[in-house]
Order: sequence, then structure tokens, then C-alpha cells
Amino acid sequence: MIRSLVMAASLIALACPAAARDEAPAAVAAANRAALREPTPGGYRNAVQVYPYAEGAIYRLYAAPERVTDITLQPGEQIISVAAGDTTRWTVGDTTSGSGTAQRVHVLVKPFAAGLATNLVITTDRRAYHLQMESTDASAMAALSWTYPRDELIALQRQREEAQAARPVASGLDLQGLNFHYEISGDRPAWRPLRAFDDGRQTFIEFPPDLATGEAPPLFVIGEDGEAQLVNYRVAGRFYVVDRLFGAAELRLGGKKQVKVRITSIWPEKREWRGSGS
Repeated sequence: MIRSLVMAASLIALACPAAARDEAPAAVAAANRAALREPTPGGYRNAVQVYPYAEGAIYRLYAAPERVTDITLQPGEQIISVAAGDTTRWTVGDTTSGSGTAQRVHVLVKPFAAGLATNLVITTDRRAYHLQMESTDASAMAALSWTYPRDELIALQRQREEAQAARPVASGLDLQGLNFHYEISGDRPAWRPLRAFDDGRQTFIEFPPDLATGEAPPLFVIGEDGEAQLVNYRVAGRFYVVDRLFGAAELRLGGKKQVKVRITSIWPEKREWRGSGS
């Protein structure tokens, strides 16, 4: 009885891979059909079919004998390799247009005859493109290119972050009443402040735009006894906002070899450094 059960289980195990192998071609064909993107009337910009790029998609390209179809890549994108399934009956080459950051790579394809079909894979320093190419008697796409929704979202997010960083650090500031009599001295790290100013109540320390990409230094106020005291402040974009005034303060970062940048008020008259509300 036990032996019969073991033999039955073995037969089932052998049958399952065979069934999976029988279904695999159909699954591959179904996946390729689902991934295939066809040209549409609404996708044309003049004679250029513009596909929205999606990783894993397959893009249809229609070509014709004696006509060259231009595959245009993103500005600044560099080719790593180009591979075609049929290199005997299809000519594949590349060239560039523009210069500097506006330079674009163009992959040029041309079939020797109608009724041919093959695929093309282009790999670049940014992504991979998969194309299904088919040649017809007369209908040929002059050119195709892509939009890049993910890149556009990243660029939009970056613009929002830059706009956020460029916003006024506080509303209702009287620009005429701001005091810019502060001196920046000491070390010169990448995060060294650009300037400091106050409105008679709060002190604002402005940093370079890339402050958020590195480690932010803590701020210490130097007391009348020369001792450094950690002070409360908040970060607003690329500004430190301190809810008080001070005569001198230091930004310090590091361990034994500490980087120090000193901010000193050089207002010609003595002021109440602790400010209102302190």
C-alpha cells in the first residue's frame, strides 16, 4: 500500500513539470502580447510616434525597405549596446545630434525586404528598450521616441523641494528692518553659511542649497563667559531659525578634528542678545 502511494506521488511529480512545459509557450506569448505597445494616432507629434516609457514594455516599430526609421533616445542618454535578432536582413546603426547636455543618440534601422519581423534590444546608461520590428511594403514610421513619466515625477518633486527651500523663512518680515550686521568666520566646509540676519526678535542663518544632502551641524551660542551652549532652533528649508538674538554662536561638526564656523554680531550698538521672550 505504502509502495503504491509513493509510486503515485512520483508519477504526479513527473507529470507536473511536463504540464508546466506544455503551458510555458502559451504563457510567454500571452505575456508578450500584454506588454506590446502599438502606435496610436494620438501618440504622434508630427511624424514622431512618442511612447510613454515603462520598464518591461515592448514597443512596436513598423519599417519599410529603402526607408530609415529613427529611434531617438533621451537627451544625454548613452548607448551601452544594441542587439538585433536578425542582423542579416536588417541594417542597424547609430548616430548623434546636438551637443553637450542636449546631445541625443539616434538608432537607425532599415529592412532589406517587406514581410520581415525581428526584435531589437537597446541598453543604455539609464534603461533598456525592447522593440518588436516588422517590415511592410510601404508603411514606415519616420521616427519614434519616448516620454519618461518616472523622470518627470522626480523632476517635479525636485522643483517642489527647491520651491520649498526658496520660500520665505517667515511671513510678515519687515525687509527694511532686517539687520545683516553679522560676520561669518572660521573653517570653510561645504555647509558654511552664506549669511546671517535678524529681525530684532529671531536670528536667521542661511546655508547653501545643498544643506539637506549632508550632515547638518548643530548650533551653539557662546555665552558671556565664553562657554558654548546648545541652543534650540528649527530648520526651514535652507535656513536655521533661532527664536532669540545672540552676540556670537558657533556651528560645530566632527569629533577630535572638529570643524567650526563662527557667527558674530557686528552691530555697532549693544543689543539685548537674549531677545524678547527669552
